[in-house]
Amino acid sequence: MNLAPKPSPRRRRAVRIAAPLGALLALALTGTAAAGPFDLGPVPYPADNAYTPAKAALGKQLYFDPRLSSDGSVSCASCHNPALGWSNALPFGVGVKGQQGGRNSPTVINSAYNKQQFWDGRAPSLEEQAKGPIANPIEMGNTLEKAIETLNGISGYVRAFDAVFPGEGITADNLAKAIATYEREIVSNPAPFDAFQHGDTTAMSESAQRGWDLFRGKAQCISCHNGPTLSDGRYHDLGIDDGDEGRIAVTKKKSDKFKFKTPTLRDVALTAPYMHNAQDADLMAVMKYYNKGGDRKQGNELKPLGLNDQDLQDLVAFMHALTGDPIVVTFPQLP
Repeated sequence: MNLAPKPSPRRRRAVRIAAPLGALLALALTGTAAAGPFDLGPVPYPADNAYTPAKAALGKQLYFDPRLSSDGSVSCASCHNPALGWSNALPFGVGVKGQQGGRNSPTVINSAYNKQQFWDGRAPSLEEQAKGPIANPIEMGNTLEKAIETLNGISGYVRAFDAVFPGEGITADNLAKAIATYEREIVSNPAPFDAFQHGDTTAMSESAQRGWDLFRGKAQCISCHNGPTLSDGRYHDLGIDDGDEGRIAVTKKKSDKFKFKTPTLRDVALTAPYMHNAQDADLMAVMKYYNKGGDRKQGNELKPLGLNDQDLQDLVAFMHALTGDPIVVTFPQLP
C-alpha cells in the first residue's frame, strides 16, 4: 500500500451506549478534520437497510437476548462480548449445551467495514451473518422459524418490530437487519496510532514507532494489514497446519484452500487468542509465528523474516498502539 500524504488533524470517535429499554447508541464525533489514510470514515449502510436510531436500539436488544437460542442460554454477546474485545477470550465459540465450535470467534469491532463476514467469508453481509448463528446447531441451536415464533410471543418485540418495520412485522430478514444495524455501530475509538498519524509524535512510544517502521518495512505486515481497519479484506494462506481448509469450502476453488480472511488490527490487544484456530495466546506468539515463516510449506504465503527479539517487541508495542479506549456498553432492558 502506498502511504498517503500527511493527514489532517485527528478526528476522535467515542462510542457510548446508555441503556434501559429503547436506549440508543450514541456515536459522538468531535473535530472537523478530513479523513486521513487510516481514518475509518463514515459507516457504510446498505440501501435496503438504512440506519435509524429505533432500528439500532431494537438490534441491541436482540444482540443481548438469549431467547433467540433454542434453550435460552446463548445470545450474540455470548461469543462476542463487549467486555472481551467483542469476542469471548476463549479458543473457540461455545454454544448451547456447551458445544464448542471449530474456529476462534472473530471480533465484531469494525465489522461494518468488512466486505464479507466470518473467517471464510461465507456471509456476504452483516445481515446474512446475523442469521447464521441462530440456525447453527452448535451455536444457538435454533431455527429462524422458531426464533420468530418466540419473538412473536413477546409483546414488547411485536410493538418494536411494528414501529421499526411498519406493515412487515417480525421476519427473518427484519430480525437480521436490526441486529446488523446495531453491529454497524460497534466502531473502534481512536488509538495512539491515529494521533501519531495526525502529527502527535509523542502519542506512540519509541518502541511502537520502531514497530511501525518494521510493520511497513522489513516485517511486511502492511502487505495484508493495510487501509483504515488495517485489513485488506482478502484471504491468505499463512501455513497453519491444522487441517482446516478455509475459504475453499465457500468458493470451491483450489486456489482458496487453507486461506482465511485478514482480521482487523484495530483494538487487536483486546482480542486474544489469535488466528482462526486460536493457536497463539498473545501477540508475541503471533509475531514469532510470522517470523519463522509459518509451519506448512506448500501454499504458505509467509517467508521467514529474520527479525530479532527487539524487533518483535517493537512490533508488539506498535500493535498495542492500535488499541483505543474501550467501547462502553451497558446491558439493555429486554422486553
